[in-house]
Amino acid sequence: MSVEVSLQHPRWPELQARLLPDENVLAPLEVDLDSQTRFARGLLVLTDRRLLAWDPAGAQWSDWPLNFGLRMQISDHAGVGSLELLDAERRLGLWRFTLQMNLQAQRWQDLFTRRIESGGVQEQAQPDEAEYCPSCQAPLPPESEECPACARELHTPPSTWVLLRLARFAKPYQGQLLMGFLLMLGSTGATLVAPYLSIPLMDRVLIPFQAGHKIDPWLVALILSGLFGASLVSWLLGWAKTYILALASERIAADLRTATFEHLLSLSLEYFGNKRTGDLMSRIGSETDRISVFLSLHALDFITDVLMLLMTATILFSINPWLALVTLVPLPFISWMIHLVRDRLRTGFEKIDRVWGEVTSVLADTIPGVRVVKAFAQEKREAERFRVANANNLKINDKLNKTWSLFGPTVSLLTEFGLLVVWAFGIYLVSKQEITVGVLTAFIAYIGRFYGRMDSMSRIVSVTQKAAAGAKRIFDILDHQSNVPDPVNPVPLQNCKGGIQIQDIGFRYGNRAVIRGLSLDIKPGEMIGLVGHSGSGKSTLVNLICRFYDVTEGSIRVDGIDLRRIGVADYRRHIGLVLQEPFLFFGTIAENIAYGKPEATRAEIVAAARAAHAHEFILRLPQGYDSLVGERGQGLSGGERQRISIARALLIDPRILILDEATSSVDTETEKEIQKALDNLVKGRTTIAIAHRLSTLRKADRLVVMDRGQVVEEGPHDALMEKRGAYWRLYEAQVRRVDADGEQVMPMLPPNLNAHTAQQ
Repeated sequence: MSVEVSLQHPRWPELQARLLPDENVLAPLEVDLDSQTRFARGLLVLTDRRLLAWDPAGAQWSDWPLNFGLRMQISDHAGVGSLELLDAERRLGLWRFTLQMNLQAQRWQDLFTRRIESGGVQEQAQPDEAEYCPSCQAPLPPESEECPACARELHTPPSTWVLLRLARFAKPYQGQLLMGFLLMLGSTGATLVAPYLSIPLMDRVLIPFQAGHKIDPWLVALILSGLFGASLVSWLLGWAKTYILALASERIAADLRTATFEHLLSLSLEYFGNKRTGDLMSRIGSETDRISVFLSLHALDFITDVLMLLMTATILFSINPWLALVTLVPLPFISWMIHLVRDRLRTGFEKIDRVWGEVTSVLADTIPGVRVVKAFAQEKREAERFRVANANNLKINDKLNKTWSLFGPTVSLLTEFGLLVVWAFGIYLVSKQEITVGVLTAFIAYIGRFYGRMDSMSRIVSVTQKAAAGAKRIFDILDHQSNVPDPVNPVPLQNCKGGIQIQDIGFRYGNRAVIRGLSLDIKPGEMIGLVGHSGSGKSTLVNLICRFYDVTEGSIRVDGIDLRRIGVADYRRHIGLVLQEPFLFFGTIAENIAYGKPEATRAEIVAAARAAHAHEFILRLPQGYDSLVGERGQGLSGGERQRISIARALLIDPRILILDEATSSVDTETEKEIQKALDNLVKGRTTIAIAHRLSTLRKADRLVVMDRGQVVEEGPHDALMEKRGAYWRLYEAQVRRVDADGEQVMPMLPPNLNAHTAQQ
């Protein structure tokens, strides 16, 4: 928290009145929660002599002289940060804040610690020249709320040179591209024959005829045959060129699309957590289509235009250099306009891409969640969201079209002006008998093509910048490196037994510590139950074991091998995952069960379904195992989807099994069916089960109680109950909860738990 912001705190005048003579404020920190985690404006002030604090709950000031016995400890849990002032014997003060202030609190705590360690040497707080990004801790520019590191992907202007990076995708098709280039060269040359033949047609046929001479039919036939032949050759070569290059460009775009999607699948979950589905779909779909159109049509036109300009300019200078120089008068003005407009188009098209990503994101959010939308009667709200996104898209397009609509006609005006100058100068040369009428006619024909190509090239600026913006968004994906990389020399995981050794690991989401110094040894075939309050780190620990993320400290080993030394795909083949909300793909029941093992036979699929207690309800479906499952399992109940998910895990026969709240969202009867399926699933496997409903863990060999990212207790149920610690409190809170009518709600507990309660 900057000094300027803290000066606006309503208690700041009171603080100034409480300062001692010659006492200097080193660093203020405004906290936004009180001790009961209610929103309130508290204030901590570090001076060169003491610590002062305003408590909004008690509406009073407190202060502590600075001495070597004081220390300030910072921590966070479940989205709430804490600062504790401690001495050698007890806690003196506690202040809470939301995690958006975590970085400021850490910097303030560091200053407090340095001040205490300095032994009275005054250390002034440095002014906050820049705040810091809460995600990556990169400094923010003054008066900016966006992190340049995190927003780099959005705000780096796309350069036209990014299109050259497509060359590596074009390399496999270099033969077709070379053939297309040669055909283009021939086709362009053939189109330039007709204006040149107009010279003898005018000077040797038409003008002499007007002077009273006879027309030579053989000469006319020869010239017309040449014109027809040139047109036919130009058409034939142009057709072949367009077809070959279109095939090559489509394959380049297809390879680009495939490579982007494959790379996207290789990225860690952290990348997807910061991206919207609609935006990623837009990049892989519409952006690659735009690049394909650019390569097959506009890039081809651009190269043709360049060749035409070079060849035409050569012919013009060979006919009459002075007249050719006059032709180039508009060129500097057109080049200047292209340079002026290019940057605006480039950034404008990137904005359009981002805004269009927002439009598709609304669709990607709403269509899969249409049941929730209808259940809460929020159709108008979602329609308004789409209308706003669409209106924003329209606004950006209108702004860009305003620039482009002025550019095109202006270029046309300049070329028309250039044509008038050539006519005027050409008539002057004819009057001086320096050129013939035929030469002037051919010159005008060539100039028409020359200016036409210049106008075409200027218009290609628009599509080129569109393609550059799309290519930049594609390469933003391809350039992103996974936070969970495959090892260079992976160690094969053979005959996996499933023993897991977790050694003093730590993990942070951004700047928020979620796991701290956690150690756990899980034996092969052992079933571990993870329990704890929400936010205690259970799901994060499971994600680390699955290697969806990598630990920031310590190591996780499987059968004594560090996970980071094992190939990701090789390791995950040994893991079965059953989630609270099972995800089913659009397809048949059989295809969903066999998702992890596509080559499975129908007998293996049926056996897995039987073990998961899913066979009976599958047979009741219209087409049995060939019945289509709607998107995300629509048409099946939650329990049916869960049992298909269990069958999917059973089929791959994993050595390590992860159960993440597998029965928390179903009724009691369905839970019994799922529990039977789980009993078959856990046999002989190392199992890690997360559950709030303790009945799910009745067969666990050991319970691990987590709190604030650490293991606070572990052991069997009875031993933990006798300790009357964290697990006992969690258990008692669940057993004694009551419903809205005041009646006690007894969760379905295993027999040994109920017996133990009776003994209590």
